[in-house]
Amino acid sequence: MQAIGKVGLFGAAGAAGQIIATALSAAGRDYRVVGRSRKSLEDAFGADPHAEIATWNPDDPESIRAAAAGLQTVIYLVGVPYDRFAEHPPLMERTLAGVTAAGVERFILIGTVYPYGRARSNPIRENHPREPHTFKGQMRLAQEKLVLAAHGRNGLSTLVLRLPDFYGPGIERSLLNGVFEGAANGRRAQMVGPVDVPHEFIYLPDAGPVVEKLTRTPEAYGRWWHLAGAGTITQREVARQAYALAGREPKLTVAGKTMLRVLGLFNPLMREMVEMNYLMTEPVVMDDSALRGLLGPIAKTSYEDGIRASFEAAKNAVVNAKAGSAASLTPSRRPAENDRS
Repeated sequence: MQAIGKVGLFGAAGAAGQIIATALSAAGRDYRVVGRSRKSLEDAFGADPHAEIATWNPDDPESIRAAAAGLQTVIYLVGVPYDRFAEHPPLMERTLAGVTAAGVERFILIGTVYPYGRARSNPIRENHPREPHTFKGQMRLAQEKLVLAAHGRNGLSTLVLRLPDFYGPGIERSLLNGVFEGAANGRRAQMVGPVDVPHEFIYLPDAGPVVEKLTRTPEAYGRWWHLAGAGTITQREVARQAYALAGREPKLTVAGKTMLRVLGLFNPLMREMVEMNYLMTEPVVMDDSALRGLLGPIAKTSYEDGIRASFEAAKNAVVNAKAGSAASLTPSRRPAENDRS
């Protein structure tokens, strides 16, 4: 039986990296987190005795090789700004060269539905054509092709795990995060619409144990897989449930494609979201029966439980912020030198 080696999380400081690290730690496995900023890595992982912290410069081939040295598996979570997707393929080329030079055996790319383009029917399986009609989808497809082409070369095995849109406690970059914050604060939630179309979301903590298992499943490599959410739900229903937990009626501001275009005149991020808005009007829903056939049953958090956990995290953040503000305004009990009382 092959020994289970050390895992490296490249681009670890984001939500997915922290969740996968939690799963590795729960399994008693040592892992290395790799990113540009040592401080952000220390803040996120410094308390975990299983974590080793390393920094890298993804523009420097030698830095990539050094970051991968001694690892059996690399999990690739590296993001780029939404307006710089052209960086994905060359960054992947450099990374694959570096991990191969370091003798890494397995490589997992956490991917998206972007390379499929529009769904011909839902739900889709892995044999659905990859025909992206957007620039971002084309860049993600080029990235994937590099990963899959590297399978079987120089002792490297590769796979792509495709996830839908995600949500979860404290995950700021989720489409749904504004709903939980709005409900917890009693404010209006900012949403990207339309909000009445059934959409697939994965409760991101559910992905951690799946990725951990894939790192020690050699037969999974050489292809891409789907990991689906717990069915579909509309964003309006998410809002209804979240605000109900707060004892409030939903208050929503919905930005559709037209509004995104207008906002994009002033905000580059909004401008970049326009081309991907088709995923809100024509969602891609994934069938993950193949992955379940490989790994066995996959635990999935219901939307009801996931919404509750996400709302509670947002509510706790509000309470902690208020407590911090109050503490900063409370005068010290020690008299100041000029205190005349």
